[in-house]
Amino acid sequence: MSVLRSILPTVARNNGWRCFATGFPSDTIAELNKEMESVFGESPSPSPLGSTPQQPARPTNGSGDGQPMLTHIDSSGQAKMVDVSSKHDSTRVAIATCRVLLGQEAFDLVASNKIAKGDVLTVAKIAGITGAKQTSNLIPLCHNLNLSHVRVDLTLNEEDSSVMIEGEASTSGKTGVEMEAMTAVAIAGLTVYDMCKAASKNICITDICLQHKSGGKSGSWSRSSDKIVVLTVPNSLSGIVLH
Repeated sequence: MSVLRSILPTVARNNGWRCFATGFPSDTIAELNKEMESVFGESPSPSPLGSTPQQPARPTNGSGDGQPMLTHIDSSGQAKMVDVSSKHDSTRVAIATCRVLLGQEAFDLVASNKIAKGDVLTVAKIAGITGAKQTSNLIPLCHNLNLSHVRVDLTLNEEDSSVMIEGEASTSGKTGVEMEAMTAVAIAGLTVYDMCKAASKNICITDICLQHKSGGKSGSWSRSSDKIVVLTVPNSLSGIVLH
């Protein structure tokens, strides 16, 4: 079980419990699969690293078994822009966040408004709003939306010398505004970096993510605090939790 213990935390999940990882020798993968077969009592299906190549999954237009699929890929695997003409208009809202770790020296300069380039938080706020309006020009397959409202708020956090950024975008249309909200906070974060880079090169932009969305066929969604990753296996075990 030595190989299983050493590799399991880093391998990918594919076809039930069949595991593989690029970068590991094929004989190591074979040994791992033998160990897993002895534990779970099932013979694994062919692997992309085995003798029988696995065909790449192709997206379909149907609902299938309800599994998520990539909407920006056509049946031949080529990138495409999604046709939303058949969708109904609805009110759509998205909220995203971002954190910029400044470090103590740069943070103090921002807090006292002594950065040479000027008022960091105000400039970054305007940049974020402008970025949201330019999303379709920056993201190739993103639709051009008529935004109803864009909000960008920046808050100084003394505990970790950071700037917390929250962006909200809304529209009434056929597709969501998640990308607009995320672009807003990303551009605002980059602007904070640009304004402060003369004071510190250790600034880090991190944790850009969607926090909430509402509207459209999929309805409302909010980020969960649960960050446990589960690797599914046969009935002999219900799952392996990786922390």
